[in-house]
Amino acid sequence: MAAKYVMKSEEENSKSSDDSVKLPNPHLSSMGEDILYHLELGTKSHNLPKMFGDVKFVCMGGTPGRMKNFAHLLMDELDYKLPVGSEISEITSYRFSMYKVGPVLSISHGMGVPSIGILLHEIIKLLYHAKAKNPVIIRIGTSGGIGIEPGTVVISDSAVDGLGNNFYEVAVLGKKVRRPAVFNKELIDEIKSCVDPKNPYETITGTTMCANDFYEGQGRLDGAICDHSESDKLNYLINLKGRVVNIEMEATVFAALTHRTGIKAAIVCVTFVDRLLGDQLTSTKEQMEDWQKRPQKLVAAYIKRSLGKSY
Repeated sequence: MAAKYVMKSEEENSKSSDDSVKLPNPHLSSMGEDILYHLELGTKSHNLPKMFGDVKFVCMGGTPGRMKNFAHLLMDELDYKLPVGSEISEITSYRFSMYKVGPVLSISHGMGVPSIGILLHEIIKLLYHAKAKNPVIIRIGTSGGIGIEPGTVVISDSAVDGLGNNFYEVAVLGKKVRRPAVFNKELIDEIKSCVDPKNPYETITGTTMCANDFYEGQGRLDGAICDHSESDKLNYLINLKGRVVNIEMEATVFAALTHRTGIKAAIVCVTFVDRLLGDQLTSTKEQMEDWQKRPQKLVAAYIKRSLGKSY
């Protein structure tokens, strides 16, 4: 069957006359109930406006532990107090682990485009049903760098797939639908303005490549299958250098779905390895845990400033 393409233009992203989320799906309004299956929430089983109507920021990262740690960091940064004798707990833990700290959701998204894509559909619908105003979604993650020092923080200003395409492609009803992968420049600038100049590491902006997997899709030599040589890999990575600063596995769908629904979004990642120098993660566990805190601290500073908290 010949491939068919439908390219959704940037003008089709959702616009809102007020500050609430408006979704480009005419079917939602006629549904008696919308079950957000992977979040264990629903429009009839839960009072979503009461539970989540105050949400201003949704922060997501790969692992449950990382996002629990981020929730605790937010509690400290925002001076958020829980009742005596209580502790922060998961709102959902079926597929994704989600925590709420005041107006901030901290949730794990798993690994790769399919996993974060499912979460984004349901999180964006959650914001819609909750009548949240002007929400911002930020992915906080890890990545591999291209010619940059491990531990560098990267704020993505563009996203491309493994073929260099600046869009997310998905098969819908037998047609290949392409949606532009666009980040919000204003948000990128706001986050970068929160960088502490005293940091002993760099924070840069640049293009992020979204790979389909961790091994072959990123040109690694250490997977269970590898049909390319080391020189093939190095030639490929050298060609990427200057056009791409880091590689991860979620950027295109993240940028495309948030842009299509008119939600301001950004990705802030730390790099664990310079792929020009190797494939495996050889840094110590302690070093990588410390590096993971770097994008978390930057995003927490941005949220703190946005909420009017003084440093």
